[in-house]
Amino acid sequence: MASSDVIVLALGVILAAVYLFRDQLFASSKPKTVPTSTSKANAGGGNPRDFIAKLKEGKKRIVIFYGSQTGTAEEYAIRIAKEAKQKFGLASLVCDPEEYDFENLDQVPEDCCVFFVMATYGEGEPTDNAVTLCQNLSDDSFEFSNGEHKLEGLKYVVFGLGNKTYEHYNLIARNVDADLTKMGAIRIGERGEGDDDKSMEEDYLEWKDGMWEEFSRVMGVEEGQGGDTPDFAVTEVADHPPEKVYLGELSARALTRSKGIHDAKNPYPAPITVARELFAEGADRNCIHVELNTENSGITYQHGDHVGVWPSNSEVEVDRLLCALGLHDKKDTVIQIESLDPALAKVPFPVPTTYVTVLRHYIDISAVAGRQILGVLSKFAPTPDAEAFLKNLNSNKDEYNNIVTTGCLKLGEILQVAAGNDISVAPTPENTSSWKIPFDIIVSSIPRLQPRYYSISSSPKLYPHSIHVTCVVLQYESVKNERVPARWVFGTGSNFLLNLKYAANGEQAPLVDTKEEPARVLTPKYAIEGPRGAYKQETVFKVPIHVRRSTFRLPTNPKSPVIMIGPGTGVAPFRGFVQERVAMARRTIEKNGPEGLADWGSIRLYFGSRTSTQDFLYKDEWPEYAKELHGKFTLRAAFSREVYKPDGSKIYVQDLLWEDRETVADAILNGKGYVYICGDARSMSKAVEETLSRILGEAKGGSAEVEGVAELKLLKERSRFLTDVWS
Repeated sequence: MASSDVIVLALGVILAAVYLFRDQLFASSKPKTVPTSTSKANAGGGNPRDFIAKLKEGKKRIVIFYGSQTGTAEEYAIRIAKEAKQKFGLASLVCDPEEYDFENLDQVPEDCCVFFVMATYGEGEPTDNAVTLCQNLSDDSFEFSNGEHKLEGLKYVVFGLGNKTYEHYNLIARNVDADLTKMGAIRIGERGEGDDDKSMEEDYLEWKDGMWEEFSRVMGVEEGQGGDTPDFAVTEVADHPPEKVYLGELSARALTRSKGIHDAKNPYPAPITVARELFAEGADRNCIHVELNTENSGITYQHGDHVGVWPSNSEVEVDRLLCALGLHDKKDTVIQIESLDPALAKVPFPVPTTYVTVLRHYIDISAVAGRQILGVLSKFAPTPDAEAFLKNLNSNKDEYNNIVTTGCLKLGEILQVAAGNDISVAPTPENTSSWKIPFDIIVSSIPRLQPRYYSISSSPKLYPHSIHVTCVVLQYESVKNERVPARWVFGTGSNFLLNLKYAANGEQAPLVDTKEEPARVLTPKYAIEGPRGAYKQETVFKVPIHVRRSTFRLPTNPKSPVIMIGPGTGVAPFRGFVQERVAMARRTIEKNGPEGLADWGSIRLYFGSRTSTQDFLYKDEWPEYAKELHGKFTLRAAFSREVYKPDGSKIYVQDLLWEDRETVADAILNGKGYVYICGDARSMSKAVEETLSRILGEAKGGSAEVEGVAELKLLKERSRFLTDVWS
């Protein structure tokens, strides 16, 4: 190497070193700075977690925080923001509380208002994204930027989302309200409480008018300052590359078929390895068992977790709405959708896409249509009669309940009924009146199609690469009214799985009987092959899924007694629980022989069904599990249409618990046992809790109302009483 080259190289090294260590070499020439707390700084300073700065920068007077687990609370938060804009011309900042700090909540300007739209999750807990917010509000030691735990004069509104069949109905909204009041904040209007067991929509509609009236008075704003401005711009695209158009893919990775983590934002198409009917031949219902292969997917699960299944809407409802919107002939046209106010309304699904894809895969057109949307759509009616019909449904709650709710009418069906079309025949452009409804209104008014969750009915200890689903199929006849005859209604998620079961086994879907005529109704068909055939590989069908974690778990110590109550498909997680114990027993016996199970606690399962011959789920499996657990497992089954009490009344799981009250009380009180309930929250879960209160109250020498309730409360506080229930 030439000497000149060496000199140049050495000079380069020296300069590089000077650059790398410049802060240390020249520190004395720089003024020293004191680090400041970004969360307590008055100005945002570019801090993305400072909602006050964003509020001021956007010149907005409303900030809306939502605590949402499944997306419903977020939908209502956006809905409130839209109404504030339409009524008063006020812009809102809609915030996921997980993305912000709350030390400066006391700095909300005097002319602004904070909305809290809070769902209650699980056993009276905040949703995952609202945990920190709730902790900050309730913790007396948490200081805001004023150095105190006070929010004097803060104006706020609360709307809660809950379910009255659960014990802790709307507890989080009530706690937030109480905490804010305690700190000196001022609530505007009444606290709203939505009940998902009856009608969240109706509860919201009844609450909002009075709230907005009070909001107008307190905030000094007048209605009529806003206007009907669209949320989205929908444009048809002529020459977009076909491979870049979303046809039902749920993520960018799914579109490009690239690898990545599989979760709620990127579901995994799991191949079906087993799909079979659990009910006996001749039963008037279906219950299916599906096994999904997760090998090499990176997906893991624990017993008690839930699997989210992503269905599509039935093809008949897709066709119906395409015809009603006048889009049937251009259903495959590529469309681009842009938000006209990204802070308020995000495009809820991937784009570009097509009209038919949006209706099939992305929005929930299979739900009963809400009352509020009908008023919006009435102005696009094809006839004056159709317009008057929708306006009446929108303004008359009783009429809406009588025709729409009891008739279980979806949006496409309402548009047909309003126009005088026959909803009992297959929809076509010829038999369906066309409504000139802008597609942006459909996108902004109908919620995103959500996954359906099922308790996983297997244990990873026995099935590490397979998730089992136990699903009863929802099919029932609606109540007829003066506009709509009684007809079959099909649940979206369960009938989607039933379609897959038929396809996976090469079976033909049978016709459904009606009260008037036997076997004349076709079960709905679904696009089970998926976008671009992604959910079918030769003869194997796939289901898009992700796993949702749960705290519904067995005690780690097998010496603790376990009592499980799960009638019907409520038995699903307990099949996983028993398999978990079987796997542990196999290891223990291999190491120490059967005597290794001697000090194990008892495992009792209380199951209920109609008969022992038609709907006794996993009837042949339980005796095999009992053998492997060497007397530690006991199954008690109640058959409500087979075995009766002396007075002729039916026997349910709570009656068996009462029969076994001494054993049950001993397991709980002396054995420090754990109690689990899975299934219907509306009646079964409450009846079981009342029976357990009686058992524990009597065992304590007192009453169900006092000692029994106190003991049950203690079990819940110690996480020895857990529920996985639904309404």
